[in-house]
Amino acid sequence: MSDKSKIKTSPEPSVSIIIAFQKPGDYLQECLAAIGELDYQNYEVILLPEEPMESAGEGIAIIPTGPVGPPLKRDIGAKEAKGEIIAFIDDDAYPREDWLKNAVRDFSDPAVAAVGGPATTAPSDNFWQKAGGDVLAGWMVGGVHLYRMLPMERREVDDYPTCNLLVRKSTFEDVGGFDSPYWPGEDTVLCWKLTHQAKKKIIYDPEVQVFHHRRPLFRKHWKQIGNYGLHRGYFVKKFPKTSRRFNYFLPSLWTIFLILGWLPLLFITGGVKFYIIIVLLYLLAAITTGVRSLNFKTTLIIAAGIISTHIVYGINFTRGLLVKKLPEE
Repeated sequence: MSDKSKIKTSPEPSVSIIIAFQKPGDYLQECLAAIGELDYQNYEVILLPEEPMESAGEGIAIIPTGPVGPPLKRDIGAKEAKGEIIAFIDDDAYPREDWLKNAVRDFSDPAVAAVGGPATTAPSDNFWQKAGGDVLAGWMVGGVHLYRMLPMERREVDDYPTCNLLVRKSTFEDVGGFDSPYWPGEDTVLCWKLTHQAKKKIIYDPEVQVFHHRRPLFRKHWKQIGNYGLHRGYFVKKFPKTSRRFNYFLPSLWTIFLILGWLPLLFITGGVKFYIIIVLLYLLAAITTGVRSLNFKTTLIIAAGIISTHIVYGINFTRGLLVKKLPEE
């Protein structure tokens, strides 16, 4: 790796921004352009593509990793990082101008090991991407984790995605980094180490904001959601302290109810009517969530996105509960 670091002696904490990806594209260029506009000076950027690539600019180091997964890529980047804080961001996301300035304030507390913030749908996304973002940012899907998509009140958390996660390097090294075969889900493993092994805090700060390009509805969105569900179901067994929570089971329970719930109700007076009422209320809630678009077509698409997201996640979560190991293990 050529030494292009911008890290310097400064009253500002030094930050290493790490971006893992397969190959460069337009989203990466957008991300780097936004990083170049940060109102923060003491940082370096480390890019982790699979293959060598042309120089990306001053202060940007490039480490070709070969065809390895994101957790190993990020561990490779962290070993080369010179910053006191490691800032992980996805190549299809870009930061707000005050991203680093706001994040480093939270690290003034020595008990804080990591800081995360909302990854809001990128304003430039197309219709189908924004529809996917609306599904994720609606209460029926986002639920108790809605703050991951939208700025909400500051809080302490114990699980946060690496699309926007900053970690104190010394603590990251103490817990052995990611050191995980899982993807997605490597962030859950790291956060579990930080909170349960190192006994440190992870802070959600609404001012530490990035903008994230969404997977478009429906196929690519389903694939992503299915992977999330599979890994979360498996993590219920592997990391129960952060994954064995009732809200993660809800889509599976609802899917089972939709498919089989009417059977026992056949033997109860008024049971089928009860089932129909519950399903209609659910459909009404899904449609109401999409109504804010004030467009009939968009409303139906978002409602279909919500319903299908629950089913795809629920089925794959159940698969994760049942499998003995994941393909990447």
